[in-house]
Amino acid sequence: MSRGSGKGLSLKDKLDGNELDLSLCDLNEVPVRELAALPKATVLDLSCNNLISLPSDFCSLMHLVKLDLSKNRLQQLPVDFGRLVNLQHLDLLNNRLVTLPVSFAQLKNLKWLDLKDNPLDPVLAKVAGDCLDEKQCKQAAVKVLQHMKAIQSEQDQQRQRKLQAEREMEKKREAEQRAKEALERELRKREKAEEKERRRREYDAQKAAKQEMEKKTKKETVHIRKPASSSRPPQPPRHKPSWSRSVLRVLLFVLFCILCTLAACKLTELQHQPLCVSVNTLYEDVVAALQNHKTLQNMLQHNSHQ
Repeated sequence: MSRGSGKGLSLKDKLDGNELDLSLCDLNEVPVRELAALPKATVLDLSCNNLISLPSDFCSLMHLVKLDLSKNRLQQLPVDFGRLVNLQHLDLLNNRLVTLPVSFAQLKNLKWLDLKDNPLDPVLAKVAGDCLDEKQCKQAAVKVLQHMKAIQSEQDQQRQRKLQAEREMEKKREAEQRAKEALERELRKREKAEEKERRRREYDAQKAAKQEMEKKTKKETVHIRKPASSSRPPQPPRHKPSWSRSVLRVLLFVLFCILCTLAACKLTELQHQPLCVSVNTLYEDVVAALQNHKTLQNMLQHNSHQ
């Protein structure tokens, strides 16, 4: 195996039983693919190299039971580091770790842990304590697991609260949306009802105007037909008095005067007056003439019959 990459020489040459020693190889990356091909290598020593980080697929080496990463330059562990569920012994001495991934709580089989000489978070450093002997390292594993489980639980609760808050917010948004839609439907319904009422009033007004027009037209028709249907005879036009009527009036007046004079001369004591004598003589002559005229008519009629 060449230095730096760890590739070139078969790892089988480094394998001793179930232990694979890759310490002091000046590695700056882990040969994960080659390690995955050696499932028998349950004990892996990567100490004293130049590792700054571990690749994410390193967590697929679930066959590891003991892992030594001490004296490297690791700044953090992979997020899925907790997938190494079979890990029992972990040495992280003298690295640059500040925190551990939350998945660290899943290392339920971890029995031994060394975190000395790392710039750990003060809380985590207090929980881990010293690892100066076997007992302290075992206590460190137990306490760190408990601490990480508490952090995981708190994060799960926060996640649940966040999800709950998001669900409540979503429900609130849905409720607001439903209320908004209901209000819009109510407004549309009200506008529709108002429009319908407006059209109804217009229709009633048009109908009333039409009826009033028909009633007025009917009255005008009856008023026009009424003189024609009356039983009264048409009155003749009045003409202005003419000269013939005036003459007739004068003649009637003269005749009236003559009759009055004749009556006075016949029936009163004035009959012996000269005027009345003349009038009476004239009256008798006229009567005689009329009688002769009547006799002549009778004779003529008699002759015509013969």
